Amino acid sequence: MTSTDAPATTAPMTKAVLADADIPTHWYNLAADLPAPMPPHLHPGTGEALVAGDMAPLFPAALIEQEMTGERFVPIPEPVREVYRLWRPSPLYRAHRLERALGTPARIYYKYEGVSPVGSHKPNTAVAQAYYNAAEGVRRLTTETGAGQWGSALSFATALFGLECEVWQVRASYDSKPYRRMLMETFGGVVHASPSGLTEAGRGFLERFPGTTGSLGMAVSEAVESAAPDPAARYALGSVLNHVLLHQTVIGEEALRQLEVFGETAADVVLGCAGGGSNLAGLSFPFLRERLAGRTDTRVVAVEPAACPSLTQGRYEYDHGDVAGLTPLMKMHTLGRDFVPEAIHAGGLRYHGMAPMVSHVVDLGLITAQAVEQQEAFDAGLLFARTEGLVPAPESCHAVAGAIAEARRRADTGEAGVLVVGLSGNGQLDLPAYAEHLTGARTPATGDQPF
Repeated sequence: MTSTDAPATTAPMTKAVLADADIPTHWYNLAADLPAPMPPHLHPGTGEALVAGDMAPLFPAALIEQEMTGERFVPIPEPVREVYRLWRPSPLYRAHRLERALGTPARIYYKYEGVSPVGSHKPNTAVAQAYYNAAEGVRRLTTETGAGQWGSALSFATALFGLECEVWQVRASYDSKPYRRMLMETFGGVVHASPSGLTEAGRGFLERFPGTTGSLGMAVSEAVESAAPDPAARYALGSVLNHVLLHQTVIGEEALRQLEVFGETAADVVLGCAGGGSNLAGLSFPFLRERLAGRTDTRVVAVEPAACPSLTQGRYEYDHGDVAGLTPLMKMHTLGRDFVPEAIHAGGLRYHGMAPMVSHVVDLGLITAQAVEQQEAFDAGLLFARTEGLVPAPESCHAVAGAIAEARRRADTGEAGVLVVGLSGNGQLDLPAYAEHLTGARTPATGDQPF
């Protein structure tokens, strides 16, 4: 028998890639299916439940409606889906090599959002927000950013819809991640280190906290202050609020369909990194819909940094989303608006509070949380890179660490099952953080993984 006569073997399936036509046509709103309604946002001055008019200085009417809607599904405008087609649907991979390295019977899948133009999940909402603002005649958007992924996404989106973009980047990340700043500027964004001397809030922070590395809460205050008095400007938030989480649900909707392509009937555990909550919610909320409908028993795990443990150590109470107290009061798991986290490399997770809807779902027992140290997260990222060939963003490393721990547990017990991990972005612009970690990390050898 010649080599050409040899029977063909079927290679194991590695990725599920849907067609452009399979991009979701609707965003999913978990609020419609929750067993108890989430507490309302409150006006920062009166303490009364927020009404649509209270939010008009900051957001266009369409986004305010989405923030407060009880509809189960919200249509995605065709101009938004047209931009989504640049990278969506994003792939779902089976992590065969990671499974073998861990010796686990679990089947590990990861939903990879690093294929977007800016390398993260953030454009899913940035494009939508830029579209709705442009449709209402807004000319300038202001925002904050931590690691720079959100600022990059909004700069990208505003360029496509003809808007100006002004970004306040947390000082720690502004200094340590210059390439993200350059990416924002390449798309036309104007970037300031926060706290800055350009706003009253920023000047106050510099006086109260000399030498501060900044925080997302401080940057939010500056961005809100800049937008509120300008009738041609609005503010855009990259996480936390209901409409942001809504836009991210394209991730989970695609993942559900892609698991079917792999022949899986359900996920046993869904894991996502948790900072403000948008990546976690985007992946997990469609899975929670299936659980609440009684079709699955999927467990959702939020993995956060030990340096900023809002879910595992924060209080569930009303708090402002910013340090200056300009934003509405939201009931959320919070470390307190004055909390300034360590300058960890996972800048996108350095937020004092968690999204109100995620916080509510945690309070209902539908999501559990765990915290990991930065070293454990980077160890997980290195193992993932050296087996799967993708370098995760420092934020995503937390979800990977949670999945590795779960897979190892199943290796010990012999329990199989399906793990789905949200790989929210790539680490190509975070390599200095990996280099810093590597100076003190032992290089793994085959059969002797120090992770």
